Amino acid sequence: MHDRYVGKWYGTLTFVQHNTATRPDDSTEHSTWREYAALPGRLRIEFEPLDSAAGVLFVRDSQFVFRGGRLTTATAFVHPLMVLGFDVYFDPAERTAHKLEQLGFDLATVHEETWDGRPAYVVGARAGDVRTRQFWVDKERLLFVRLLEPGQRDTTRTSDTRFNEYRPVGAAWVSAEVAFLVDGRQRWLEQYAEIRTGTPLPEVLFDPTRWAQTKH
Repeated sequence: MHDRYVGKWYGTLTFVQHNTATRPDDSTEHSTWREYAALPGRLRIEFEPLDSAAGVLFVRDSQFVFRGGRLTTATAFVHPLMVLGFDVYFDPAERTAHKLEQLGFDLATVHEETWDGRPAYVVGARAGDVRTRQFWVDKERLLFVRLLEPGQRDTTRTSDTRFNEYRPVGAAWVSAEVAFLVDGRQRWLEQYAEIRTGTPLPEVLFDPTRWAQTKH
């Protein structure tokens, strides 16, 4: 994955994210976020309304949560979707492998499946096992397409994250939709609009000490 796209992947990505949460009774709730990524490893999420000064910052393998412009929590966190969906195209393969092993993936176990009508590599589980933590990669395009793992709150359930609607961006790609399912039922859907790549982003956007002061 790294060798295919190194030097070709966009360094920044911005978009408006339209969310649909589906409750157990099948009712839905909608929200909008604004996101700014500087790759590798940095992501800023702002929750609307923007004057709430609420959001999340992922930087230096840490997560910073803000409410009302104030930092409420800061924790060490390696974001698997950042690693697999973006950072893999920048970081040396050894660094990516180390992070994935930290996250509990068995990189020595690989098999092939078909996903969305296309051949795919499955890393982390044997054929027929959809419970063990694993990630799926489009075999031809070498793009991350799926993450399966036990649920965080209830490990008897299976969490299924899917990067859908890939679109070409120069020699690279961007997924315009990400779906989150639990036991096969969609619980959260992210749809991206106003997608832009390669736009210069100020470093201050990713400074957790200056969250509320940042203007852009």
